[in-house]
Amino acid sequence: MILHDKLIDTLLAAERSKQFTELQQHVRHYIAPLGYDRILSFTVNTSEEGRIERIYWLEGAWLEQELPLDVASYLRHCPATQHVIRHDEPFFWSKTPTAKGERYKIVNKPHGQGLHGLQIPIFGPTGLQGAFSFAGNNIDASSRSRLALSSLAHVAFFRARHLLEAPSAILKGHLTAREQEILAWIGVGWRQAAIAETLGISVRTIENHLRNARNKLGAATTAEAVRLSKVIGKE
Repeated sequence: MILHDKLIDTLLAAERSKQFTELQQHVRHYIAPLGYDRILSFTVNTSEEGRIERIYWLEGAWLEQELPLDVASYLRHCPATQHVIRHDEPFFWSKTPTAKGERYKIVNKPHGQGLHGLQIPIFGPTGLQGAFSFAGNNIDASSRSRLALSSLAHVAFFRARHLLEAPSAILKGHLTAREQEILAWIGVGWRQAAIAETLGISVRTIENHLRNARNKLGAATTAEAVRLSKVIGKE
């Protein structure tokens, strides 16, 4: 069975996923043989000049380490993001480093060195809902892959939204008591080193708990995870 024959099975598995981590596994398993190892999904508010409302999924190295911007700010100025807001078809893009910084290009078919990706606009009853991106350094940019990934992006986007915006009681059940405790301390201004010393564990363990909490809550940053945990705590 060739790779694309597995598409329907993957779509069904993604649609039936009960947890966000399960959805992630199905998507990763499908896109990896196609050379994609970065995933980005976000919602936009087109009434506010394409403002990024929420990042559902952020995986892989999308930003240069020295770039002094958070992901949401970066996306607002990213040419690929602006392009998806103004167009209704999936498109390929390439990003290459230059002496003056990163250079984005919307292309018919990526080739050569650099990071390449497929950006897919997601539409719903009210119009543009957001976008889903897959990227990698050596991707399959064939028409078959474009169509397959477009289908997968639509299913994954709406399933992720359903899972991550599920009732707070469900989300709370996914967080361990220690993860909730650490998020609460971070929320009132404690530093990771101080929390680690108080609990008698390493800073690395604190970081692992925070990473797990972000993944479970679908948060792109620790600050967003803290905000979501506070909402959960009120309900």
